[in-house]
Amino acid sequence: MDDELSKVFAALADPTRRDMVARLAASDATVSQLAEPYDVSIQAVSKHLKVLEDAGLVTRGREAQTRPVHLEAEVFDLMTKWIERYRREAEERYQRLDTLLVEMNDGPEAQRPEDEKRRAKGKAS
Repeated sequence: MDDELSKVFAALADPTRRDMVARLAASDATVSQLAEPYDVSIQAVSKHLKVLEDAGLVTRGREAQTRPVHLEAEVFDLMTKWIERYRREAEERYQRLDTLLVEMNDGPEAQRPEDEKRRAKGKAS
């Protein structure tokens, strides 16, 4: 699991870390601020942040006496490109399946243009 994408997905596999990322999307926060809604120690939150930091999702800055945590949104571009690639491929497969199902349900008659269908009906009468 050395590649960057695997680290990102592994970091986001934990619901607490996903929640932290969601909160950091709104604004930077200190470790103490991030720890507030959880019933865990500051050290536990720091461990979660270390995983997010190793995955490149967050960075820690230094402002006076505080060390705000900042979300690195560029990492999401990597995920988005990966997801979009497979979304497009799945969409193409579904479109091919839809076409095949129409052909199977309606038979070859459904594949003819509408004016040919009308002519064929007129000859049959």
